[in-house]
Amino acid sequence: MDQLTTIQKIAIWILPILFAVTLHEAAHGYVAYKLGDDTAHRLGRITANPLKHIDLIGTIILPLILMLTSPFIFGWAKPVPVNPNRLRHPKRDFALVALAGPTSNFLMAVIWIAILKLCLLLPKSPYLVPLIYMSQAGLLINVLLMVLNLIPIPPLDGSRFISYLLPTPWDKRFDKMTPFGILIILALIFTGVLGQIMYPVINFVQKGLIALFHIT
Repeated sequence: MDQLTTIQKIAIWILPILFAVTLHEAAHGYVAYKLGDDTAHRLGRITANPLKHIDLIGTIILPLILMLTSPFIFGWAKPVPVNPNRLRHPKRDFALVALAGPTSNFLMAVIWIAILKLCLLLPKSPYLVPLIYMSQAGLLINVLLMVLNLIPIPPLDGSRFISYLLPTPWDKRFDKMTPFGILIILALIFTGVLGQIMYPVINFVQKGLIALFHIT
């Protein structure tokens, strides 16, 4: 995509990013609803409407800055509210709610690569080029968000699963890291450390999906 202009890059990336973060949050709310907590449902947050989930900084400003200045794209939507006390099995179900987000990103990555495969099977046309670029972006952003969110740093989703595995009171002590989590993540991004940790995993997952769909 290096040959694309800034406007073209924004046009290519905007929909994949919006879908990736929007459906990620909606998945949290949907699983919470199924497990007994209707907080997100009552607030209208179990929806694919991006307007219900967009965070000005995390969904728009930061991804655009990173897109233009860094090979690493990162973003978030407004977190879906979940009340663990309303879940039928609070500790276990909260971990399942957390894992719903990365799972949704994996499923979206599969959908985007299926679209890419379809585009490559169709007769060549200049009209397909934007969709090919968009499907590549969709694959990358969803695999990236899946891998990122599985990292066990609060408040990322992977930390909720680690908290579930830890016995009391260690789980409570671990959760106290949450206020500092975003600062830790941003520091790891801008120092390049997070990319060095994540890129081997991202490449492994992408290559696995590419091989599964026989894309050459």
